[in-house]
Amino acid sequence: MNPALVCIPTYNERDNLEPITRAVLAADARVDILVVDDNSPDGTGKLADELAAKEPRIRVLHRAKKQGLGRAYLHAFRQALDWGYTYILEMDADFSHDPRYLPTLLDTAQAGTDLVLGSRYVHGGGTVNWGVGRQLISQGGSLYARSILGVDIRDLTGGFKCFHRRVLESIDLNAVQSTGYAFQIELTYRTLKQGFTVKEVPIVFEDRRVGQSKMSRRIFVEALTMVWKLRLTV
Repeated sequence: MNPALVCIPTYNERDNLEPITRAVLAADARVDILVVDDNSPDGTGKLADELAAKEPRIRVLHRAKKQGLGRAYLHAFRQALDWGYTYILEMDADFSHDPRYLPTLLDTAQAGTDLVLGSRYVHGGGTVNWGVGRQLISQGGSLYARSILGVDIRDLTGGFKCFHRRVLESIDLNAVQSTGYAFQIELTYRTLKQGFTVKEVPIVFEDRRVGQSKMSRRIFVEALTMVWKLRLTV
């Protein structure tokens, strides 16, 4: 078993799954993969099982139904801790998170940082194939959350991360409230409130290659309201 586990939640990502797992395994020999599939109608889970049967560095976790990104990651985190991984990473299946950054995230974590964030909004980071409207929403959302929560993290909504297991062991995962993209804000904020070190490293975020975005109005509204709940309760 390698020291690090990359958790990749999937829902209808069949076309992306084989290339992303191949790219992740090639990017860093220190990582294994956990595919967390929410009973995808397009057969993503079945393909994941086929890939895992051929590659010992791939594991699969099947969930009965789609319950949101946050629930999938929490399930994956608990499993990773049970299996004994030291470093637990998050990333998307659609290549918006480029596997070439995995060594940087893991090197920074192994150097002593408790939570490493792949950041679009620090020097050297950026986005590709985004319109002006989406850039304004994303950067405005990060500024909004940063201002209300009183933290210095530039990219609070990003989902390319590496946790040391001590962080996830210290956070009360049962108390995590968010299910959508607000989950990313909440986990980083809880990490900071526990006194752990957090460092941002630059990444260039590229819009998904295949398939449709999972963003919705409900997810966006949850993120807007959740920051106030976090500020008042955590």
